Amino acid sequence: MSVATAYTAAAADAPLEPGTIERREVGPKDVLIEIAWAGICHSDIHTVRGEWGAVPYPLTVGHEIVGIVTEVGAEVTRHRAGDRVGVGCMVNSCRECANCQAGQEQYCLNGNVGTYGARDRDGTITQGGYSSHVVVDEDFVLRVPEAIPFEKAAPLLCAGITTYSPLRHWGAGPGKNVAVVGLGGLGHMGVKIAHALGAEVTVLSQSLRKKDDGLALGADHYYATSDPATFEKLANSFDLILNTVSAPLDTGAFLGMLALDATMINVGAPPEPLPIQVFSLFNNRRSFAGSSIGGIRETQEMLDFCAEHGIAPEVELIAADQINEAWDRVLASDVRFRFVIDSSTLPR
Repeated sequence: MSVATAYTAAAADAPLEPGTIERREVGPKDVLIEIAWAGICHSDIHTVRGEWGAVPYPLTVGHEIVGIVTEVGAEVTRHRAGDRVGVGCMVNSCRECANCQAGQEQYCLNGNVGTYGARDRDGTITQGGYSSHVVVDEDFVLRVPEAIPFEKAAPLLCAGITTYSPLRHWGAGPGKNVAVVGLGGLGHMGVKIAHALGAEVTVLSQSLRKKDDGLALGADHYYATSDPATFEKLANSFDLILNTVSAPLDTGAFLGMLALDATMINVGAPPEPLPIQVFSLFNNRRSFAGSSIGGIRETQEMLDFCAEHGIAPEVELIAADQINEAWDRVLASDVRFRFVIDSSTLPR
């Protein structure tokens, strides 16, 4: 085992503290990555606070990771020392089930191995990217194109693919009217990607506070959901609604905005169940769906798409000793639009 410096949570209500974690030695198919930048995702906070289930403390979170390859195993063919690479929300899967064979490892029927808080193939608990180094199987390491600014690339490995995958799957593009609910870390990427795909894009946000931001990011329209008139004006309007918020929502009201045979996709993950009124689905033969991240192949496709179209997240760069403050600001919706940790500031 090798030692990496990291910020770690010892309990649900404890602040993250600097310390060390163990990484496995580099195996034949492994890649050792010196982490350069790590994004902060709301999922990190949900996980540490036990809102999504039991947590194997102590835990280092972070599943938006980019860095430089420093060592590769003897059988590695896809990456070499010096490469710019990334790691997202998973670091392994069974490779054998129908979903894995179809390139949909995120839906592995035997359960994919999450980047943190999961039991890895060697029996250890995976630890995430709020750390100096990580060792990952080469099949779960992505190439980061040079056209993407390195300090902005990390959030693409979660926020980028989480919005790209459903927009692609449900056919966002020219002639499609797409609404994005929320303009946070996920939502602002949804707007950028939907716009680049050629769709007409509307932001549905609680207030008009971020209207100028939304329009600058590529939205064609922006409405406040706190105004009841919004739901009347936009009834039966959208081919696709992408809900990115991790908070309770009046799903019936939003479903009423769907046109014939249209779909609302949930990518936000609130701790509480979302109520669904079945009669809201009967009208216009509407659908309500969920979407996770993307498979490795699709995630690489997303990175290449973003490089081609000049897409990168809007980020605020922070030092490692600002992580706890950043978490407080995420919970207060005080971030535009993703925090990224400068891993060079970790204690060494």
